[in-house]
Formats: sequence, C-alpha cells, structure tokens
Amino acid sequence: MLRQRARQLRKSMTDAEQALWARLRRRQMHGHKFRRQHPLGGYIVDYVCLDEKLVVEVDGGQHDEQRDQDAQRTRYLEQRGFRVIRFWNHQVLGELDAVTEAITEALGPPPATPTARRPPPAGGGVTL
Repeated sequence: MLRQRARQLRKSMTDAEQALWARLRRRQMHGHKFRRQHPLGGYIVDYVCLDEKLVVEVDGGQHDEQRDQDAQRTRYLEQRGFRVIRFWNHQVLGELDAVTEAITEALGPPPATPTARRPPPAGGGVTL
C-alpha cells in the first residue's frame, strides 16, 4: 500500500518538487544517487540519498499546520540514522541554487569513483 502511494506521489509532484528533482536526478549532485517519494519505515520521504542517509523534504503551506507530525517524522528518521533537511516550496522555486548548495553541503564530499581499469596482476602477467 505504501509503495502504491509513493508511485502516485511520483506522478503528481508539485512544481517545487519537479524543479528540485530536475537538479537531484541522474547523480547530478556530485555523483550521489537520490530517490524520490521513497518509503522509509511507515513514511514516504520526498527525496533520499540512501548512501549518505540524507532526507530532503519540500514543504508546502499544509506543513505549517502539521508541525507536530513533521517533528515526529523527523525524530523517527533521525533515530534510524538519517539526517533531515527541509525547505519550503517558495525557497525551492525562488532560490533553487541556494537550496541545491545547501544539499551539496549536507552531502559532504563526492563519493569515490571506482577506477575503470584493474591494476596489472602481481608478477607482471598480461591481463586480457
């Protein structure tokens, strides 16, 4: 049921969510992979980088009325080792560069990339 709801949310993203997803998708954030509308426990988070355990939430006006629920959700995620950062819709739409910079800072350094070639075997043998 939660997966179906997540799928529905991916199909009906807000303008702010779409704008941010355009920056987070395809490993554009220094190679970090993000998932959108992803189930974690009993919740669906807007975006998550599982490798860095970073959750990014984009909140609309309804979140002003559900602060207690959001705080409970944040505590749940933090107890499981996730860091949660939140932005308002108007921040994403009006200050997208600053929002992506804040996400980049929260991610830390880019992940190491594997080398394309293997080192030669010991003893000077030939690799095919």
